[in-house]
Amino acid sequence: MGAWLGMWYAIGGTVIWALNVMKLKGQEEMILWIFLVFWLYYAWRVTMSFFWNIRGQEYIRIDADAFYLKKSFLHFGKSVPYYFDNIKNFKFDIPKEGSFQAIWESSPWINGGERFEFDYFHQKVRFGKKLNEKEAKLLFQLISKKIKS
Repeated sequence: MGAWLGMWYAIGGTVIWALNVMKLKGQEEMILWIFLVFWLYYAWRVTMSFFWNIRGQEYIRIDADAFYLKKSFLHFGKSVPYYFDNIKNFKFDIPKEGSFQAIWESSPWINGGERFEFDYFHQKVRFGKKLNEKEAKLLFQLISKKIKS
């Protein structure tokens, strides 16, 4: 992942160099600026995904009334309570091995891959990034048991 990110920055550096050093016609310069805008967007997305894969964590705490979800980066983040009485349609999904979704989610530059989803006051809440099937089933059983009781 780090090499991929480094190459992405090298491409951006080359384009910035070309804009500043090379003698370009108006249309060529416009094309490079448009490319640089798209490059910057994806540089931001990939950098954030890279840092999340290195230092990001999801913390789950369960008590009698609710479970608390904290999406943390370097231990910073807000713990949000989700009360069991208000959780509807709790489900999890593990993509089939070898499917397009599984391959896409396993790539290091993808930040998603949430396995769990539920409705909470007409809002979809997703969590459980890149859990394997065994971990997802155990967590699903634990939270489902609390929701039903």
